[in-house]
Amino acid sequence: MIKEGSKVKFDYTLTVDGKVEDTSAGRAPLEYTHGAGHIIKGLEKEMTGLKVGDKKTVTVSPEEGYGLVQAEAIRRVPKTAIGGAENLKVGDMVGASNAGHTFRAVVKEITDTEVVLDFNHPLAGKTLNFDIEIKEIN
Repeated sequence: MIKEGSKVKFDYTLTVDGKVEDTSAGRAPLEYTHGAGHIIKGLEKEMTGLKVGDKKTVTVSPEEGYGLVQAEAIRRVPKTAIGGAENLKVGDMVGASNAGHTFRAVVKEITDTEVVLDFNHPLAGKTLNFDIEIKEIN
């Protein structure tokens, strides 16, 4: 049975807005230590007490998933501050770094002089639907 400290392997398919976002299908099961904060809080909570072979569908709210969209994480940046800005399109993913930390952002808008970047997690504000199957517990 899954409890604090259990090493768990499980298969999953993550669906968001009816579209598969991620899956372990065709790959090794995902492995994590229960209670160590390795996976999102809402999924981990729903896995407590499951046993090998258990299958479950779990719905995780944005608050217990990747969080709500934070308005302060959307920034307007001068085009001149982004190398290759002339080649960017809305929806592109760009990398940025600040004080040794690397961030990823999605291009939300492009004007003549600025690029609007969204530093929120791409799944922030989204309800996550997981289909899981427990494969191993140690």
